[in-house]
Amino acid sequence: MQNFIDIISAEWVLRALLASSMVGIMCGVIGAFIVLRNMSLIGDALSHAILPGIVVAFVLVGYSTIGFFIGSVIAGLIAAVGITWIQHNVKTKNDAAIGIVFTSMFSLGVMGISYISNRPGGGVHLDLKDFLFGTVLGISNEDIILTAATLIFTLLSIVIFYRHLFITTFQPIIAETMGISVKFIHYFLMLLLSFAVVSSLRSVGVILVVAMLITPASTALLLSNKLKSVIFLSGLFGLLAAILGLILAIILNTTPGPAMCIIATLVYFLAAIFAPEKGILSKYRSRLNQKQKIDQEDIIKLAVKQAAGKRLPLSFLIEKLDISKRAIGKHVQILDQEGMIQQEGDNIILTIKGKENAEQLVRAHRLWETYLVNKTGLTDKQIHPDAERLEHFLTEEVVDEVDKVLGYPQKDPHGSPIPQRQNRPLNPLLKLKPKARARIATKQINNTIESDLWELGLMPNTSFQIDAINDSAVLINVGQKKVSIPASLAKLINVD
Repeated sequence: MQNFIDIISAEWVLRALLASSMVGIMCGVIGAFIVLRNMSLIGDALSHAILPGIVVAFVLVGYSTIGFFIGSVIAGLIAAVGITWIQHNVKTKNDAAIGIVFTSMFSLGVMGISYISNRPGGGVHLDLKDFLFGTVLGISNEDIILTAATLIFTLLSIVIFYRHLFITTFQPIIAETMGISVKFIHYFLMLLLSFAVVSSLRSVGVILVVAMLITPASTALLLSNKLKSVIFLSGLFGLLAAILGLILAIILNTTPGPAMCIIATLVYFLAAIFAPEKGILSKYRSRLNQKQKIDQEDIIKLAVKQAAGKRLPLSFLIEKLDISKRAIGKHVQILDQEGMIQQEGDNIILTIKGKENAEQLVRAHRLWETYLVNKTGLTDKQIHPDAERLEHFLTEEVVDEVDKVLGYPQKDPHGSPIPQRQNRPLNPLLKLKPKARARIATKQINNTIESDLWELGLMPNTSFQIDAINDSAVLINVGQKKVSIPASLAKLINVD
């Protein structure tokens, strides 16, 4: 441990850590725009295309950090202009144009380095490996100053041109109508990208810089949909990859550049698994919750079709539905808590709330079957599986529109009656779950409802919390007071 502390405190390590951190932030921030614009391959192209600029700079001014920087930026811009020109003026696919330019320029750079190393009269050693994979542990003070200046310029540019970058990234056509030059912003972003690539030469090299541009930004996009948050997170993950990668390289005595890329990739996979909305676990939970919702809706639909207002044995549910006895018990318990059913021993009975929800499912099912027969030409024997699946996903607004298009039919193709739409509020109080908070809406469906609410002491905008729901009433807490609302009235009260 003491040996590690001694190494990490060394001046050359601190220089490497500082430079790598700045590169990680810069690549992450720019990478957010590169990924969002589907320009990841261009980032890879520029990282290779700068090699001829390095060779030319070496021939003209020798081994100079400033010379390499200027030569690389010029080569990067030439590559960007060349790619864009081919894409706009030659009948060549976009990705092919990128491949043509960067492979040819990279080849010129390799040939140039080979010539310099083997030219007559004694060649000069210019190690290609250092430019491909980086030499972060050999960073000089001049490299740090140049990287810091580039980072400051990049961050200031993004702050100043944020609005232009935002609109040209998501709505380039609207940007043109606003008088913003999409082409100028594109080339300016290419300039910033060239800066980032050149600054990454010493830390991760031209081959691995694409990982620092793409991976932190891709990780950030898994965690947020807001551009400002994505930019911040992308820079943070770039910084994290740079620091942890360098520490890992010191511990394992390996190359720092690849270690940084591996850390960035590990962070990406962690986000891919655990991201709150887009992660694999989150999607699995959503699918599981959706299946539970469908199973519960199937239970109340079966109850309303088989035994509306009567007791239904749990054994009948297990027999008719493809659900295990244990799962049935869990679903029944949840439905009881939500006030959809009342459980009496081994039997269940639908409440008014459960009947309302079940009839909406039946209405959606039968209207969709009618639509498939009347509008698509399917027979009544072909329509049930599709309607059985979609009834759980059709919103009430869509069902109302289908009802209107069909001319408000009374029966489905099988001759079964279609439940008719009642004059219901937009957000019925009866739809709420126990412990939910809401308030009485200012607009009700008629004056009678407003009068009934007034008699209960419930004024518009009165806040409340659902305490319990049963077959006959909904019990709510209004401050310290409890109010019992008949279920038949609760389904007509509009709430916010």
